[in-house]
Amino acid sequence: MTAAKIHLFLAALMGLSGVALLAAAAHVTGTTNVQTAGQMLMFHAPLVFGATAARKAGFLADLLARIALSLIIAGVALFASDLSRRGFYSEALFPRAAPIGGFAMLGGWLLLALSALFARRG
Repeated sequence: MTAAKIHLFLAALMGLSGVALLAAAAHVTGTTNVQTAGQMLMFHAPLVFGATAARKAGFLADLLARIALSLIIAGVALFASDLSRRGFYSEALFPRAAPIGGFAMLGGWLLLALSALFARRG
């Protein structure tokens, strides 16, 4: 399976999870963390789709973009999982999980920007 297929599959799961969490947050009181988790998933799912297409078209440097997207996906998953657990069970996934996920997302965005600078096309 190619990196593109894996990233697109995970982006679709991110969108699915984002919709489910936003729906849950709308029906359960005191779940602002769950809403934030859903929003982060929904914001980043289209990014993964678009950046994967841009990478395949040569507008992003291949290796840097693959690493960037993997970091973003992992970071969003960690961040959203921690916030969801806090929202539903009032306990963290593990200490500092959300900030680690947040820094992974930031690093992924930075690498994505660099991959645009070093792209073959554009």
